[in-house]
This record gives sequence, C-alpha cells and structure tokens, in this order.
Amino acid sequence: MKLHLYDKIISPHITEKSTNLSEQNKIIFKVPSKANKLNLKKNIEKIFKVNVTKINIINKKSKIKNARGRKVRVSGFKKAIVTIKKGQNIDLTLGI
Repeated sequence: MKLHLYDKIISPHITEKSTNLSEQNKIIFKVPSKANKLNLKKNIEKIFKVNVTKINIINKKSKIKNARGRKVRVSGFKKAIVTIKKGQNIDLTLGI
C-alpha cells in the first residue's frame, strides 16, 4: 500500500507542552503507526518547505479510564517531535 505525502501526518498535537517546545523550534505531530523517521523527514520538508534537523518518535500506549462508572479504553497513538532549523518556522494555523 502506497501512502500519499499528506497521509504521513495526521494532525498537529497542540498542548501546553507542545506550545512551550515551539520556542525551541520543535513541532509535534500525530502520525500513523507505520510512519518512520526517514519518510517523515522527507514529507515534512516537502510539505512545509523547511529543513528538519532531528525527529524523535514516541508511542503513546492506550489506557483504560473510568467514565461515568464504566471502564473505557482510550486509544493510543504515535507522535513525532520534529526539530527544524533555527530561524525557520511552521505556521500551524494555515492548515495543510
């Protein structure tokens, strides 16, 4: 199965921590479970026209939480922390 350029990035992962990391030229994206660093680097450089210096990938495991007295499974996901070259930025408000 061949993935399209935009299939490698599901969405930006915007939290308080990711907002603080953006000051260090780091952007966090949710990515598919099959994504790897090499493909992510190529695709992000093509889509956003920036130079990627480093990528860290983290697997968030699924959890079981209590919601209204029932046990509910919260699905896990894979996220990529992308470090871009100093002086460049990605404007996430524009959309892809």
